[in-house]
Amino acid sequence: MINESTVKVLFVCHGNICRSTMGQCMFQDMVNKKGVADKFLIDSAATSREEIGNGPHYGTVQKLRTVGIPVVPHRARQMTRADYDNFDYLIGMDSYNVANMKRIAGGDPDSKIFQMLEFAGLSRSIADPWYTDNFDATYNDLVIGLEAFWKYLSARV
Repeated sequence: MINESTVKVLFVCHGNICRSTMGQCMFQDMVNKKGVADKFLIDSAATSREEIGNGPHYGTVQKLRTVGIPVVPHRARQMTRADYDNFDYLIGMDSYNVANMKRIAGGDPDSKIFQMLEFAGLSRSIADPWYTDNFDATYNDLVIGLEAFWKYLSARV
């Protein structure tokens, strides 16, 4: 299912303390449980500088603990142009993230930037709990997106 090279995945949202961090933890847990963690490098980043250095939002931590997913050690950081070169898949949580990711990367010549729910055939955003305070909705959206992303990856690598 997965070849011998490492698949590098970067999850991106506005601040890197809610959605992208939750996606990173959930996907890490998924590959751990499938026994293929050694085939992946998984990280997350922000498009803004607002939360740099901060840990995951308490709502993200609480939701992940509730569902039994370990929270990876994390401090918010901003996506860089080098991330575009270093990662195979850069996954934004909404269309604003994707637009800002392309700005940071100087475009997307290698077609490596995606919107999370695009893998599930959906054009909507991952719910942003910073505004909604609904971490359950964010988690549920990410379950849909990550399961579809796994199917996408399984067909390609």
